[in-house]
Amino acid sequence: MDDDLSALWRRQWPECPPLAHTLKHAHCDRWVRIHSLPGSKRYPSHDAEYDIVLHRHNTILDELFHGQEVRIVTADWSDATDAPVLPAHHELRNPGALHWTSVRTDEDETDPDFITYTHLYASRRPWRSGLVDDLLRAVADDVTGNVMITSLSFDRVHHPYDGGADILLPTTGERDALKHRHTDWLSAHPLGL
Repeated sequence: MDDDLSALWRRQWPECPPLAHTLKHAHCDRWVRIHSLPGSKRYPSHDAEYDIVLHRHNTILDELFHGQEVRIVTADWSDATDAPVLPAHHELRNPGALHWTSVRTDEDETDPDFITYTHLYASRRPWRSGLVDDLLRAVADDVTGNVMITSLSFDRVHHPYDGGADILLPTTGERDALKHRHTDWLSAHPLGL
């Protein structure tokens, strides 16, 4: 799996490792950030707010992937280059995921005591609304991170984080159309953060 997925990733994002948070910096012309709660509130505090979070994510995901298969990429971390045994909770959030690749989390870190690796696991499933709700709740609660729901070719990336989602699309025009459809969900920050 590693070679095929890595080649696909490099074709779409040649200057970025498969760490979702790096994409917005290298491809700001194709990036938009959606906040998952009104007023840019970061964390949901009751069921009604979780419903809003899931509604916003699923609305965007439906627009991006309706009728398609998606890749669900999840991460684990360690100080070893080899991927650890996948924890049981990971299997619950991304069933059938297989180790794709491991990358150094911070290329600039030089202290051996602080060098870590991000181990990425990928699965492939037909998209349907609600498919990744448990995973999205874990992200919203900051229990996990570096999640991506992508097209099979990686040209569309939905990267949820605690507070929203970074979305990368194939063109600036597609990005602008998505922004126009969801203006109420965008940040008021001048840089879109």
